[in-house]
Amino acid sequence: MEAGTAPSASGLTDEQQDFVAAMRDFVARETFEMPEDDHHSDEVAAKMAELGWYGLQIPEEYGGSDGSFLDACLFLEETARGQVPIGAYGVTLICVGALNRFGTEEQKKDLLGRVTKGGTLAIAMSEPDSGSDVASLKCKARLKDGDWVISGAKMWCSYAHKASHTLIVCRTGEGSERHEGLSMIFVPHDAEGFTITPIDTMGGRETNELHLDDVRVPEDALLGAEGNGWIQLMGGLNYERTILAATSLGLAQRAFDDTLAYVKERRQFGRPVGSFQALQHRLAELATELAQVRLLVRWVARLTDEEPSRMLPQEASMAKLAATELAKRCALEAVQMAGGYGYASEYPMERHLRAAVVTTIYGGTSEIQKNIIAKTLGL
Repeated sequence: MEAGTAPSASGLTDEQQDFVAAMRDFVARETFEMPEDDHHSDEVAAKMAELGWYGLQIPEEYGGSDGSFLDACLFLEETARGQVPIGAYGVTLICVGALNRFGTEEQKKDLLGRVTKGGTLAIAMSEPDSGSDVASLKCKARLKDGDWVISGAKMWCSYAHKASHTLIVCRTGEGSERHEGLSMIFVPHDAEGFTITPIDTMGGRETNELHLDDVRVPEDALLGAEGNGWIQLMGGLNYERTILAATSLGLAQRAFDDTLAYVKERRQFGRPVGSFQALQHRLAELATELAQVRLLVRWVARLTDEEPSRMLPQEASMAKLAATELAKRCALEAVQMAGGYGYASEYPMERHLRAAVVTTIYGGTSEIQKNIIAKTLGL
């Protein structure tokens, strides 16, 4: 979608407001099944791709609509709020950003073309012994007879079971520093020796363990420059953290919406429980925080649009920290205010909580985000 020139009082252009309205209308008209164990439907993704919404960050020459990063964040927020089962879109968008910045023409034609049709891409960084400390990863790749031969294991790879390719962050060399010698290689899921094992979690089966047993892929599967993986990862952190922030914001808003509707209807002591000041004040605080975090997330998205190559470690970490912690808080309040019903699986509150807890862990824990922010303050 094209950006307009006159932002409204909401901070969005007329085109962006129409886009948000169209998404909300789509959500209101459609009936979605949200399975407990998997929050992504290829069928729904394909339907949204037909509307052009899956190609928001993809140039028109590859089948996309060349929208802004802010447009993509609006999409993430609204689909999370509407509980549209396209959970894999966020991680796909992270890969799209990497392809836009570092991909070859052939990689873009192939992989971005898949995404515009509703396809999924995944990225694998963490390993059994390497989580927040990404530079300690051990998965290795070596060149042999014109192919990369990759061996190792990856953990917590979101939606790899839905993807056609996974972007593997691996070690292709050594250097004086631990983060040197890292590279990024796309592995197609039909490659021999590549296995995906779903991990059962409190949120369902969204994440996976990967094993690469001498997996061979062509030399041109390398994304960007060999040994440049760490710099490429750092260059994409604005996108990754803001994507996670926008999704968490949508989840927080949905938990708040469901709680507000509940306290208006639930009656105790002869009146709605929402008429008690104790709950009113807590909801007023959450509503204020939602407005604040929304402004923060959109601000970081705009900064990224203004200068895509600019590093925003402080701002992006602030957005991720604020949005994910708010999602967890809104979900906890939803359970508490609904009482016993909040704990029952018949109501959505406990599902919101299971979805929200992990947001403060993946993509860099809240503690890591605070470390980064503190470092930018010179501490």
